[in-house]
Amino acid sequence: MKIVIIGGVAGGMSAATRLRRLMEDAEIIVFDKGPYVSFANCGLPFHVSGEIAERSSLLVQTPESLKSRFELDVRTETEVLSIDGEKKEVTVSSYGKTYTESYDKLILSPGAKPFVPPMDGLDEAENVFTLRSIPDLDRIMVKLAGLSAGQATVIGAGFIGLEMAESLVKKGLKVTLIEKAPHVLPPLDEEMAAFVEAELVKNGITVITGGSAQAFEEKGKTIILEDGSRLSSDLTILSVGVQPENDLAKAAGIELGLRGGILVDKNYETSISDIYAVGDAIVVKHQITEQGALISLASPANRQGRQVADMIAGHGSANKGSLGTAIVRAFDMVAASTGLSERLARLNFEDVAVVHTTGNDHAGYYPGATPISLKLVFNPKTGAIYGAQAVGQKGVDKRIDVLATAIKAGLTIFDLPELELTYAPPFGSAKDPVNMLGYAASNLAQGLSDSVQWYELKEELAKGKILLDVRNPAEVLAGRFPDALHIPLDSLRERLAELDKNQEYIVSCHSGLRSYIAERILKQHGFKVANLDGAYSLYNTVRPKEILHDEK
Repeated sequence: MKIVIIGGVAGGMSAATRLRRLMEDAEIIVFDKGPYVSFANCGLPFHVSGEIAERSSLLVQTPESLKSRFELDVRTETEVLSIDGEKKEVTVSSYGKTYTESYDKLILSPGAKPFVPPMDGLDEAENVFTLRSIPDLDRIMVKLAGLSAGQATVIGAGFIGLEMAESLVKKGLKVTLIEKAPHVLPPLDEEMAAFVEAELVKNGITVITGGSAQAFEEKGKTIILEDGSRLSSDLTILSVGVQPENDLAKAAGIELGLRGGILVDKNYETSISDIYAVGDAIVVKHQITEQGALISLASPANRQGRQVADMIAGHGSANKGSLGTAIVRAFDMVAASTGLSERLARLNFEDVAVVHTTGNDHAGYYPGATPISLKLVFNPKTGAIYGAQAVGQKGVDKRIDVLATAIKAGLTIFDLPELELTYAPPFGSAKDPVNMLGYAASNLAQGLSDSVQWYELKEELAKGKILLDVRNPAEVLAGRFPDALHIPLDSLRERLAELDKNQEYIVSCHSGLRSYIAERILKQHGFKVANLDGAYSLYNTVRPKEILHDEK
C-alpha cells in the first residue's frame, strides 16, 4: 500500500510513524512545504523568552532521522499544489520542479494558519509578525536582536498571546496586550480570567480589553485602535487566532464545515473516498455537546494521527471526540480548562449549575502551600460534568487533568468525592481540591445549599436581600462589601436574635467554606439564606473597584 501524507508536525508525523509500526511493507511519503517536518510548535514562545535556550531543541526529528528509524520518505520544502481524488494522485512542486505522485490512501494534516484580520497599513508594516513555525520564530528573533528595550504589542490575549506577552517582558520590553473580547483568555469565563489579568498587570503589562487594532501607520510603528487612540510599537505580534488551512481540500472538492474546517467521519475519512484528514484543520466532535468544533491543540492532533493510522491498517480506533483541555502559564499564575465554559454550557443545555471552591495545592500546614481557585460546571439533576476551570500557582495541571479524565470516563459530580488521589503533606491534601469540588457540587444538587453567583449579587441585593459577611473583623477591615451586615461565623449562633426570619440573606466569607457552614446553621434555625459562590475572594478579583477599604 502507498500512503501519502500532506503535512507533518503533530498529526502527520504521528500518523506516519504509527503506520510504519503497523505496516512495515507500506510505502509512506510525507510532504511538507516548510523546511521542518517535525518541530515543537508549542515551544516557540519559550525560545523567544530564552527559557528554551537552544533553537535546535525545538527540532524533534529530521528527514534523515525519520528515514533511518522509520523508513519514511520525508520531502520538506515540497508543496502539494492539487489533489485529484478520482485519479488518486497529487501534483507536487519542489525546488522549481513539478511532478505527480500516486497514492492508495491520502492523509491531510495541513494544520491551521494564523488568522490575520484585514487592517489598513498591514502590508507595509515591517515590525508585525505571527508565530506559527520555525521560520516565523527566526524572523522574530532577528527583530529582537536589534531591540535592547522598547515597546512591544501583542494583539490577541489567547493562550499564545499570553505566552508571547510574558516572553517579551522577559526580553526587557514594555508590553501592551490588546484583546477584542471583554476579558483576556476568552475560552475561560470572566471571573476565572480575572485572576490571570491581575497577574499580567502585576508584571507590568498594559492590558486593553473590549477593543481591537484597526490599522497601522509608519510601517507598523503606530497602531490605531478602534476607539481612535494610538499606540507606539517597536514590535507587534498578531495572535488573534487561527483558521483551518483548507485551500487544498477546498480545491479538491472535499466537503468543508464549521469556519472552513474539513469535515470527517468517525474514521477521519473525508467526503472523498480514501482521503483522510487530522489535526487543526478538521472539524471534530465536541464530546460533551456532540456538535462540531475546531480545537487547535497538539494532544488531540497526535491522538488523531495515531487513530487514522489504526483505521488504515485495519485495527479500528474510532474518533470519540475531544474536550479541548488546555493550560497556559502567565508569569507565576497558571490557568487551565477542560470541557465547556459556563457560557457555552448555558447555550447548549437547559440545566446548568456552577460552583467555585478554593483549596491549597498541598496541605496548608506544610510550607509553600498556594491556593487553587476551581470552577465546576455541571448538570444539577443528573450530576453530569460539563466543564471545569482552575487558576493558581501550582497543582492546577493535576486537578484539571483529573477532571478531564472524569469527564472522559463519564463520571459525575457524585463520583468526585470517591476519587482516591495521592496524599502526603508536600503533594496534596487528605481532602483534595477535586474531592472538595465534588462535595460542594453535591451539596447544591442535593438541595443542602443554594448559591448566588458573583454576577447575580447586585440584582439579588436590589430585591431586598441582605448580604451577611461572616469573616473575622480583621478580614473585613482589609476589604469589605458595601452595606453588608457583619457577624463572624464563630459568633453567629449566639447572635441569631439580631437576624429576621422574614428577611432573605446571602452569606459570604473569604472563599465560601465558612459561609456554607453559616448557611447550614441559619437554614436549620428557619432562616431563608443562600451562599455567595466563590465569596469575597472571587468577587474582589473580578470586581475590585466595588470593594471598600477602611483606613487603618
